[in-house]
Amino acid sequence: MSLEANRPLINVYNEKKELTGTTIKLPAVFRAPIRTDIVQFVHTNVRKNRRQPYGVSREAGHQTSAESWGTGRAVARIPRVRGGGTHRSGQAAYGNMCRGGRRFGPTRVWRKWHRKINLNQRRYAMVSAIAATGVPALVFSKGHRIEKVPEFPFVVSDNVQKLNTAKEAVSFLKSSNAFADVERVIASKHFRAGKGKMRNRRRCQRLGPVVIYDKDAGLSRAFRNIPGVECLNVNSLNLLRLAPGGVVGRFVIWTESAFKKLDQIYGTWKATSKAKKDYNLPQPKMANADLTRLLRSYEIQRALRSKRTRPTKQLKRPNPLRNKSLMAKLNPYRQATRTKLRKESELKTLARKALNLLKEKKLDGVQGDGKEVKRVLSKVLSKRLTSKTNAVHRAEQRKSAVSKLKSRRVRSQVSAARKYRPALIKKLESKVKARFSKA
Repeated sequence: MSLEANRPLINVYNEKKELTGTTIKLPAVFRAPIRTDIVQFVHTNVRKNRRQPYGVSREAGHQTSAESWGTGRAVARIPRVRGGGTHRSGQAAYGNMCRGGRRFGPTRVWRKWHRKINLNQRRYAMVSAIAATGVPALVFSKGHRIEKVPEFPFVVSDNVQKLNTAKEAVSFLKSSNAFADVERVIASKHFRAGKGKMRNRRRCQRLGPVVIYDKDAGLSRAFRNIPGVECLNVNSLNLLRLAPGGVVGRFVIWTESAFKKLDQIYGTWKATSKAKKDYNLPQPKMANADLTRLLRSYEIQRALRSKRTRPTKQLKRPNPLRNKSLMAKLNPYRQATRTKLRKESELKTLARKALNLLKEKKLDGVQGDGKEVKRVLSKVLSKRLTSKTNAVHRAEQRKSAVSKLKSRRVRSQVSAARKYRPALIKKLESKVKARFSKA
């Protein structure tokens, strides 16, 4: 619905942008609902009614003598040009895949070119287009320069209908600050892209204001040569001119008599139209079409729940198998267990090294005391070694070249080492002491 409904009286200006002292009640059509979807649909179909039929020749692609060769000659069964002595003979013809053949689905002049639109839809679209011309925001959004126009909708006296020359019309547009829109049209003039240049449509330009009048006393002759400006009679308005491209919001200059006549042509919600049989303005679906203002109103906000606040960033869940601090929180005893297992692993490693050195028979002839080594190796190779480790050690001892180290107990191994390898035992003693002192 137009925002001008809050200002029911419209001032009338003369051709010099001076107030005449006359006010006009805003016609009810400016408070009609603006249905852009209906305008777009009607505009699309009405525009098709101006098309001219076209089509290809009825004989196109068939202006040759061709016949299929049939099967058995290892070629396709498409019709082929008869005769000989030329490249054309034997070539495929008629088909849409053939050179010189007809096209698929050739255009015909009896195509359904025109569209019939419901009368009520056409009237609804026209009413919406007229109502949109009174909303400055929609006119601005279409690109028109109306920032210095004194009032909107812009209504001028009937003296404008008596203008006869283009000089007077330009003077009127400049005095009313509407000539800026004409300058925008002049600056937008350019050559058309495409083949339209060869079809008497060389240049394109924007559209300027529309002057809607009641009686033509020379007005159309005065404005006809000004770029972008068009003139329409209020009794025969055209949707293609009021909403070009199917987009509402054309800049309109109304004459006083044409503006007053709108209620008679389109009627109101209480009185029917005098020009259209049994016609009233369409009822708006919403009393207030400002949906944003409705949703922000106190009555609606009071009935809604509070806004849910969600974390903007999703928390990253670390992996406790890789994160030591998180694992310590989940399992406080894990660190002690790992320390215990590490020490046991070190003891197992020392035990393996000790057995390997005993087997290698190194450092012969060196004297040394083996009491301390016996104590250390007993500690290393004590119950902390698993049964599996002892079994491995026993298997290695059986395969060893040292025949005297055949005992299955640790103490016998230590005694044998003490008897046959005193220097090696001394070296092992120092290594084991140093390792255990670090642990």
